Amino acid sequence: MTACGSDDMEFKNAEVSEVTKLYEPTDGKAINLTSSGSLYFSWEPALAQDGGAALYEVYFDKAGGDFSSPLYILSSDLNGYSNGADISHKILNKIAALAGAEPGETITLSWAVASSRGINPKISKMSSSLTVTRIEGLEDPGQVYITGAGTEAGSDLANALPLHRIGDGEYEIYVKLVSGASYTFVDSKSGSPASYYIDENSKLKEGSDAVANTLDGVYRIKIDFGSASASSPVKIEEVGYWFCPTNKTEWKLAYEGKGVWKGAGPVNFKVESWGGDERYKFRVITKDLKGVEALEDWGPANAGEDGKPSGTASYYNLAIYTSVSQWDHKWKFANDFNGKTVTLTVKMTGDTYTHEVSL
Repeated sequence: MTACGSDDMEFKNAEVSEVTKLYEPTDGKAINLTSSGSLYFSWEPALAQDGGAALYEVYFDKAGGDFSSPLYILSSDLNGYSNGADISHKILNKIAALAGAEPGETITLSWAVASSRGINPKISKMSSSLTVTRIEGLEDPGQVYITGAGTEAGSDLANALPLHRIGDGEYEIYVKLVSGASYTFVDSKSGSPASYYIDENSKLKEGSDAVANTLDGVYRIKIDFGSASASSPVKIEEVGYWFCPTNKTEWKLAYEGKGVWKGAGPVNFKVESWGGDERYKFRVITKDLKGVEALEDWGPANAGEDGKPSGTASYYNLAIYTSVSQWDHKWKFANDFNGKTVTLTVKMTGDTYTHEVSL
């Protein structure tokens, strides 16, 4: 056995040539970004002094930038060994945002390629321009919370309240707003989450520059990341226990906080020749920002429900109906509740809207 000499252990970095030709996308190409698209980048391979394979990174900068402080760097395909990179539109959208473009705006970027054997990258003297139009909407964070002194959640991030997902990129929340302070939406209750706010034009934007809230009361707020927009907040004026046989609200539920209403009162089935009529739902009065009132029925998530309680929790799941009537979209009380004082709890929070019935 022989030992290695110290000269054999000396690290020698093989020289790598600069990339001299950028192929795709062609210089000056313009593209409208989408949420699911991608764009292929390719260039002429570099040459390594020892004949080995070079590593590549794609550098992005603002138009006219020198790449000394690039906006974004990412490795090429095959863990950096390919002289090409399939880059998603979502990444390009992020880079455009770093360059200062708002959703829907158009901006020109510069890109170049750095070659190396792992250290001392050489950036190509040649660069190309790429003009992109940002995705109108924002990327769906997958989970959203509301926080800030302008809401009942307060400004402690740990107490942020979750929004209810109603569709792809669409969320809503029932929350008490406090006038004179602001609120933001975040994608986490800890750390340094991404922040979003509604501006004075009802656009949903990235950042924490929230506009001070001027509303006071319990509101339904809807936001849509796909269109980077927000619907006008709707005030929940009243949630009442609606007894279908009498065609009226028998008693009201009070707001308990965090999207929950609760109330208690008598339940008396209406005596009919075929038995006791026990059908019920919730009648809700709303008011828009102009003060115009409207009615909603909060009834079974299963729109055609017409049976007694099934014994499963999903029976009590709740949906919102803007077309109101005396009989449609109703549940039935179990027989045990007839002639009793009943507590109704409506939970417009979490993954599933639902309600509870108890003595």
